[in-house]
Amino acid sequence: QVQFVESGGGLVQPGGSLRLTCVGAGFSDNDPFTEYIMVWMRQAPGKAREWVATIWPGGATIYTESVRGRFTGSRDNAKATVYLQMNSLKVEDTAVYYCHRFDSTTWGQGTQVTVSS
Repeated sequence: QVQFVESGGGLVQPGGSLRLTCVGAGFSDNDPFTEYIMVWMRQAPGKAREWVATIWPGGATIYTESVRGRFTGSRDNAKATVYLQMNSLKVEDTAVYYCHRFDSTTWGQGTQVTVSS
């Protein structure tokens, strides 16, 4: 069973940076990570989950407008890992961040990002 574990969240002041990491495990030759289109999602308190970024197997990325130019997604296929570099963080970026395959209906524990002065 493929699972992803997110880490790297924390408390940061507005304008600060964090790098989130998402490590996957449980892949097989028939189900390799290299074929996974990955997404980063986030959920703020009292709000619906929101798509943040998509990272294709070859490294191409797209972002929701509110983070474009500030967040950068990347991946290391050899390590079955995806990253989200978050710069110029804003209070409104506060949320639990999740990563999973784009068509997955389940997700892990996520990692809490809190932006506050």
